[in-house]
Amino acid sequence: MPLSQDPRRRLVFGASGYIGTYLVPRLLAAGAVVRVSSRQPRGLEARGWPGVEIVGADALDPDSLPAALAGVSIAYYLVHSMGAGKHFGRLDLDAAANFAAAAAEAGVERICYLGGLVPDDATSEHIVSRRDTGQVLRQGTVPVTEIRAGIIVGPGSAAFEVMRDLVYHLPVMITPRWVTAKSPPVALDNLLEYLMMAPGLPETANRILDAAGPEELTYAQMMRILAEAAGRRPPWIIPVPVLSPKLSAYWLRFVTAVPTNVARALIEGLKHDFTAHPQELRRLVPQRLLSFRESVDAAFAAERNATVLARWTEGAFNMRKGRIDYAYYAKRAGGSTIAAAPAADVWAVVSAIGGDNRYYALNTLWTIREIMDWLVGGRGLARGRRHPSEVRVGDRIDSWEVIGVEPERRLTMTFGMRAPGAGVLEFDLEPLSPERTRLTATAYWHPAGVWGLLYWLAMAPGHAVIFDALTGAICRRAEARKRS
Repeated sequence: MPLSQDPRRRLVFGASGYIGTYLVPRLLAAGAVVRVSSRQPRGLEARGWPGVEIVGADALDPDSLPAALAGVSIAYYLVHSMGAGKHFGRLDLDAAANFAAAAAEAGVERICYLGGLVPDDATSEHIVSRRDTGQVLRQGTVPVTEIRAGIIVGPGSAAFEVMRDLVYHLPVMITPRWVTAKSPPVALDNLLEYLMMAPGLPETANRILDAAGPEELTYAQMMRILAEAAGRRPPWIIPVPVLSPKLSAYWLRFVTAVPTNVARALIEGLKHDFTAHPQELRRLVPQRLLSFRESVDAAFAAERNATVLARWTEGAFNMRKGRIDYAYYAKRAGGSTIAAAPAADVWAVVSAIGGDNRYYALNTLWTIREIMDWLVGGRGLARGRRHPSEVRVGDRIDSWEVIGVEPERRLTMTFGMRAPGAGVLEFDLEPLSPERTRLTATAYWHPAGVWGLLYWLAMAPGHAVIFDALTGAICRRAEARKRS
């Protein structure tokens, strides 16, 4: 049945994650009725998805689940806890048990779970956790369609982004022997088609189905193909038997912007050859499968054709200066303060930042950074703004450019000084009551390779103090403004 003729509501649980970000617009374009859920629903508002219902929920908080699952027939379960660090496997199982019980109570017809391919000798916590999460979901009474995929080739896929960072920024790689391990990568577009169609089929109830592309490649082969697609010289890869995946995971923070916990979990699982048995899923959901090279080309094209966003979202192409060689994932630092003042007073101070007002706190640090930029030919000392208190998209505020303005809610500016990467500074105002407002300032940095990562680490001492000081000073001014 075409999705446009299917009246059943579909819940994308974990919609702010990698797969959810791409699945939701595909479902909407096909005419599906969609509800989305995340632990931080405010972040979903930035996606600009038309006609979706947004509900906040956390699988580790059972009381939050009924509202997300009410009236849902097909629920996509797209969450995992790799980013939580230690013991993420236990968290995954607790979350799956909560979700299965709540789905049964709500009368959900089908759960669709995206898992990973599982070698027979799997020992990595990442792989075992994905396998066991599917088992826990199946222990409930709601039928489960589990789709297992290997490396997903698309913007934001952690494995793809690790390879992209390595290819762009390390012409010579001394690697563990896992670069010779084989895996059947699958294009993001092909996987999304499987996710859209498979859970609506009666034949997929309580089935485990493998998703794979038409090739089985080593990681070394994939990185060479990726380099060719990017117009780069293929890297010189030197496998070293004594360098284990676990040991190599420790230096990932210096060569990739993929969150360290996620990248480490992935790398530790790459000592296996991954095989798939995709025939049944291909029979049920026929489509043309993209080769790895076609998948990479599609990933780069998807980034170049992406919608320009007015606030920061992970991987947004315009936040990365339109550069496919800038890291998809961002490093971040920030601070937060609560003002005893309404949002209007806080906004009045935020929107007047820069120019003659400077930055309200630790201006010496800002000045030092501006001088450093000026010394290398940048516009760091080009201070000023169009209007002393009003702000609009396109304004230059000192070396910043305003790209997003939501009065009394959010101000987003891109970094204009010379540096190896792309930066964004975003102020977020959250009214807690008519007379109390939480102000958060967050800096996002998409590094350009190793130098970009080293630059971020060099700035870390200043970041540790500057954003709390900045938000605190703004809130004090807002409180004084309220009193006056």
